[in-house]
Amino acid sequence: MKKKTLSDIAIQGKRVLMRVDFNVPLDENKKITDDKRIVESLPSIRKVIENGGRLILMSHLGRPKGKVNPDYSLAPAASRLSELIDAPVKITKDCVGNEVMQQVLAMQDGDVVMLENLRFHPEEEANDPDFSKELASLGEVYVNDAFGTAHRAHASTEGITHYVQTAVAGYLIERELMYLGKALDEPKRPFVAILGGSKISGKIDVLENLFNKVDTVLVGGAMIFTFFKAQGLAVGNSLVEDSKTDLALSLLEKARERGIKLLLPDDVMVAPEISATASCHAENINEISDGMIGVDIGPATVEKYRNAILSAQTVLWNGPMGVFEIDNFAAGTMAVAHALADATEKGAITIVGGGDSAAAIAKAGLSSEITHISTGGGASLEFLEGKDLPGISALND
Repeated sequence: MKKKTLSDIAIQGKRVLMRVDFNVPLDENKKITDDKRIVESLPSIRKVIENGGRLILMSHLGRPKGKVNPDYSLAPAASRLSELIDAPVKITKDCVGNEVMQQVLAMQDGDVVMLENLRFHPEEEANDPDFSKELASLGEVYVNDAFGTAHRAHASTEGITHYVQTAVAGYLIERELMYLGKALDEPKRPFVAILGGSKISGKIDVLENLFNKVDTVLVGGAMIFTFFKAQGLAVGNSLVEDSKTDLALSLLEKARERGIKLLLPDDVMVAPEISATASCHAENINEISDGMIGVDIGPATVEKYRNAILSAQTVLWNGPMGVFEIDNFAAGTMAVAHALADATEKGAITIVGGGDSAAAIAKAGLSSEITHISTGGGASLEFLEGKDLPGISALND
């Protein structure tokens, strides 16, 4: 996807309408608990301010269901951004309408205004043309820097591009496309993909797309038990998608045909129940006890997967190895996180595909030791599936 970026356009004196993803977590006092998404957008924001553009930011926050709800106001995000850039960030009462237009037209070069939550209007998610047009009228050029919403065709991501001549990618999207795109199109080999998560059905499209590109796939998470059951192994009370056992066998066959190593665990950690107080121990996959639930990959598998990761030149990780939210069941996921950091240090390109894997890397305190951590869980998954992302396709080539 060769798209124009912020570096390709003139912004001095222009109203720059930028879609960001400031959908940040808030506590009960409306304080931001993690400002990563705001921080990730700073390079694009600073570029516009420093080049004398007039920056109009727009985002959604939470799910207000198309109604005005003060609980979902973007005011905390505006206030945090103001601290980060050490300049005032005014927030408007709405994201469209006469009053907003007046505020925007009164801006000076270098000013920053944030529009109130786009999803206070049902027309945003409906990708309504009139709403898109009204948003577009606020700016002279449009920049999309919200990778986390790029897989949705909403008014502020796709619809708006029909009403502006200049629609380009911000630096965050440019970075996402560079790392994810390069991994899929021209990876340095060996290329190892690590796929976790609970269901094969959620990762089938990723697997099928990656089979055209990778050398090795390491599988973890509860979806391993669907593979095991398909091969006639006992899985205790572990989570299984019974309707997907044939699919599991066909994936193993496809991997064999294409000469791809598809590695499954040799041992797993099992527990009598999924709770923070449950004790767990390792069992060989041929000897999973009745009534036990698989909760993580075991120590022998950790060693096998670590060796595979350290032999790679490109590593892509999407999905945890077990129930990592519970500390007792997190060892496998943490070990993969550490192996990724070590592979990076050895010169490999390491990419984490958003969502739970990004949370695991953060939990391990290794975020700064990975080449690239995607900011979009759903968007990175669809990108890895080889799907078109409407919010990016719509930008100028």
